[in-house]
Amino acid sequence: MLTGIEEVDWASLGHAYGPADDVPELLRGLASADPAERETALDGMYGAVHHQGDVYDSTLACIPFLLELVADPGVQDRGCIVELLTSIGGIELDDDEELDELDPEDEEFIPAANYAMAAAAIAAGADVFLGLVSDPDPEVRLAAPCALASLHPEPARVLGLLRERLTVERDTEVRLALVAAVGRIALRHASLRAETVDWLGWLARAAQDPGLRLAALAQRARCAPADIPDDIVPWVTGLLEEIRTSAQGPIAAGAERAATPTLIGQVRELLEEHAAGRPAPWTEELLRTLHAALDDRVDDRIALIVAQLRSPDWGQRSDAIWLCGGLIRIWRGRYEEVVRLVGAQLHDPEPRLREAATSLLERLFELGAPAADALVTRLTTGPVVGPGGGGGHGGGGQGGFVGRSGRDGALLALARAGDTRAVPLLARALEEREVRRELLYAMDGLGPSAAMLAPLLRRRLAEVELDERLYDRAAPLLYALAAVRGNQAVPEVLRVLRGAPSNRRDWVREAALRTLASFGPAAQEAVPEMRRLLAAESAAVATTAARALWAAEGDLGEVLPALERWLRPGASGADWCAAAQALGEIGPAAAVTAPALRPGLASRDLWVRVRSAAALWRVSGDAATALPVLLAAWEENRHARVDVAECLAEMGPAASEAQLVIFTELTRRRRHNAREGASGSHDIHLDEKLLTLCRAALARMERGAL
Repeated sequence: MLTGIEEVDWASLGHAYGPADDVPELLRGLASADPAERETALDGMYGAVHHQGDVYDSTLACIPFLLELVADPGVQDRGCIVELLTSIGGIELDDDEELDELDPEDEEFIPAANYAMAAAAIAAGADVFLGLVSDPDPEVRLAAPCALASLHPEPARVLGLLRERLTVERDTEVRLALVAAVGRIALRHASLRAETVDWLGWLARAAQDPGLRLAALAQRARCAPADIPDDIVPWVTGLLEEIRTSAQGPIAAGAERAATPTLIGQVRELLEEHAAGRPAPWTEELLRTLHAALDDRVDDRIALIVAQLRSPDWGQRSDAIWLCGGLIRIWRGRYEEVVRLVGAQLHDPEPRLREAATSLLERLFELGAPAADALVTRLTTGPVVGPGGGGGHGGGGQGGFVGRSGRDGALLALARAGDTRAVPLLARALEEREVRRELLYAMDGLGPSAAMLAPLLRRRLAEVELDERLYDRAAPLLYALAAVRGNQAVPEVLRVLRGAPSNRRDWVREAALRTLASFGPAAQEAVPEMRRLLAAESAAVATTAARALWAAEGDLGEVLPALERWLRPGASGADWCAAAQALGEIGPAAAVTAPALRPGLASRDLWVRVRSAAALWRVSGDAATALPVLLAAWEENRHARVDVAECLAEMGPAASEAQLVIFTELTRRRRHNAREGASGSHDIHLDEKLLTLCRAALARMERGAL
């Protein structure tokens, strides 16, 4: 086995962490009789030799040996090696934008030819995968179909083999893999697509197994998204009910493996935990494929999720929540019923379901309002999870989450939804030793009722030590005090401002000054510090000090010169933006600064243009000059749209020529900041804010036209 491995000069080859002289040991580890050693070796292959999908010269050198291991029936866990080879050889160069961005001068540059050579080398030996579709090891049979569909140079031959194998295969998950591979071939080879789509349609209606019919339906939708039948929702819902009622009980646990301190091992354990206790965990991936094919058919997707959320099967409800998260993050829609049903899952005895529901509701902000009653009930009388993790139902005012993370998540969701019932619960949380940071940042949407939290926040700020970790501990408290208008905390804020250590000093000062600015005239005691910091070397500190001084005294004598000094040729974009934003907040009283702002309208920096145009409008009311700049930024960078819409809403009739732009945004189904495969915790909130601002702007424009 591994003949010729010593003849390769591995030390002259490289991988992600330097010379590849450790690769022979990894390859031998893959063939070890010890499961822990095999898993460690596999982790090393993914971590170094195929790091984040890269193909190094050492990766290419490994291919013959990996193919040899796959062909040897005496090697265990060959399914994992097949998956590794599929990953190495299956990169679609035309779709990989990252390859185009690599700099040949970069030390980590990997030639695109490496990927092509890997695909060619594995394709040349891909006949080895043909025999694996009937291998005695189900894990090997599970991995082989995707390898064949991705790497074998004769797709028609593979297609016939996969369809033939489906007639004799009895393992459910392997059968699903066979169908998925058929769909993959149809997507990659247009000449085979029509007949494959027809075959998938036939299978979706003729197969006896409802899981197989669902798999065929999902792949048909994926291959022909324009031809998805109108009755897709009742069809899929019926199949899910068949799967539920025909299930034989939870799947058996896999063979125990020794725990290994590897990423591969951690991922495996998480997947096993996710599937534990579920009779058909594979439905999640099938539904994910179907949802991806449905794409912008949001109403159908909502209907599917609603049906799942009403299922007696907690696993289907859990799948629905995760699918719902991806749907709401990308698409606008009417989600009230969905959110209400997600809230109902908070009372389920299954902890994984409660955790999924809480995680989703945390990210919904105002869209989470339909679940507010369920969140309140969950926080006060919900099921209690004991030390052993078992579910039960407890009552009483001290019920709810024993686990801090669960309780904090539900409370965060309630506060972000703007429900004032969160206020007394936040007060209770503030009495505890540790408070989740996000709870403090969620206090800005609770209105006047949150004023009762000010004394507690003040006390916590007074207890913060003035050490190197001051910013991390004080910044959330300062933000919360500003949100609840805790004016009585001026002494505590001043203590932080004056005691800021060298580490992140400017950050601490800026946060403290921003809080003082929110206090307005009540911050008179801090005026000497504000005035002193007008001359700070940091634009962020100096401009925030100017805003605070204006809010406290209303005297522009020192404030305007302090801001205008950052509106000069050569100023950085961040410095200019800070000054422009401060002037915009002062408004018409700063009208004399309009000439200083105008050069920013022609900046190469988009954000300088946006901040300058918004400030110019706010100080001078010159919509004719500001509006073209704002509309150009709207088209250039979607992430500027919230700021632009805020300004358009203020302009009202003066921005009437932006009506079409606003109306077009309101009719789009896709969120303006949607990113496939990536998301931020505030993405949904920011898009909903954009919609609210657009509606306000359009209403003001229409009223002005009457």
